[in-house]
Amino acid sequence: MPQICYFYGITIYIQFMDHNPPHIHVVYQGMKAQYKIENGEIMAGKMSNRAHKLIQEWIEIRKVQLNQVWNLASTGQQLFPIEPLD
Repeated sequence: MPQICYFYGITIYIQFMDHNPPHIHVVYQGMKAQYKIENGEIMAGKMSNRAHKLIQEWIEIRKVQLNQVWNLASTGQQLFPIEPLD
């Protein structure tokens, strides 16, 4: 599962040829969650409130790039890193 971003101890991954809806996998301090790219909602797992807010902000800012990377991953193509939260 390729890492596409890292910020404030939060690691973001996208899995190749993963199931819909488009989503990211997030790891932070031993917690794991999957977030929908469309709206930043948690699909599965748990996340701390602090990290959750940062992740949702990042998804909103980077939604276009996330959808591009999801489309590449869904067809097994080379992914590109996405800028972290400033």
